[in-house]
Amino acid sequence: MSTLHLTLPQSMQEQVEALAQQEGISIHEFITLAVAEKLATLATADYLAERAKRGSREKLLAVLAKAPDVEPEDYDKL
Repeated sequence: MSTLHLTLPQSMQEQVEALAQQEGISIHEFITLAVAEKLATLATADYLAERAKRGSREKLLAVLAKAPDVEPEDYDKL
């Protein structure tokens, strides 16, 4: 592990402290989790962008054309 010095605006630090306390975790753990969530979000966005490049509108329309044009069952309606 490495150490990182972090400077936050006072108002942000107060929010972090309050939320960490609500979650029952340390400020360090809160920040570590926040960074992990951001990294996961960015990785997911990259993954989806790559998958989208392989997509085909024609193939999507061909699949949709096979779906029956019927009303949904009552349990599927909102």
